[in-house]
Amino acid sequence: MSGTPPGLAREGRAAVPGGSVWYGIAGPSDAAKTPLLVVHGGPGMSHDYLRPLADLADERPVVFYDQLDAGRSDRPNDPSNWNIDRFLAEIDALRSALSLDRVALFGNSWGGTLAAAYAAARSSGRDHGLEALILSSPLIRTETWIADNAAYRRALPAEVRETLDRCEAEGRTEDPAYLAAVDVFYRRHLCRADPWPEDVNRTFEMMNPDCYAAMWGPNEFTCTGVLKGYDGAAALSRIDIPTLVTCGAFDEATPDSTRSFAARIPDADFALFGASSHMAFVEERTAYIAALRQFLHRIEA
Repeated sequence: MSGTPPGLAREGRAAVPGGSVWYGIAGPSDAAKTPLLVVHGGPGMSHDYLRPLADLADERPVVFYDQLDAGRSDRPNDPSNWNIDRFLAEIDALRSALSLDRVALFGNSWGGTLAAAYAAARSSGRDHGLEALILSSPLIRTETWIADNAAYRRALPAEVRETLDRCEAEGRTEDPAYLAAVDVFYRRHLCRADPWPEDVNRTFEMMNPDCYAAMWGPNEFTCTGVLKGYDGAAALSRIDIPTLVTCGAFDEATPDSTRSFAARIPDADFALFGASSHMAFVEERTAYIAALRQFLHRIEA
């Protein structure tokens, strides 16, 4: 298709509650193996940083999409759309539009929140065509996330901590000095690749700051929005499909917490990537894709 982003075979738009969303598909539509549906993080970011998962398109369709109010999708910027139930209904609508009767579901970060909640809400997963679940550095409990990242913040260099504290106390969170201090945190715990790949930069360039701020907050380690107080941990025990939970050794979703959440899922494996933070599929791309491929092959055998 003329104008289709590189690496994608086709793209289109699908109607969802609240508007329409963009989708792009890598790989052949007639592949025998289960399609992988990819749910990006944010909220308010785009799918672009997850493009390494298209490496799996040699065997199966890999379906990307931008959530409503993100990326190439409609941006009504209506706060009534910014709740988990609507985002779950969005997944159902996209699956229906693309006839994804069977699917493996991948979610990273906030996308992991949605993927876990989606699988847990369908207590008989296979009846709903869910064949596998991959939770990549998922946000499961906001209180845990904030506590873990507060510890990371305390480990930052003193001058960085002082800048963060001073600018927050003075209400100057848009100050270039504050943003530079936040960037130090991000380079340690969000993405350790140096330099950041184009797809990661594009995600931040396309970010919807209104959606991100309203649902989460001003940065990755501060929650003041809709997700404040969110706790999806208890529902994990209802997930009844094979699950792979991944994280990086320096991840915002810390190894100890992520491993403990994985232990709540009856049929879950846990994989740790020792050189990575929050984007192991970028930071250790070859090893990450190999781990996903091995997991999917095993559950399809």
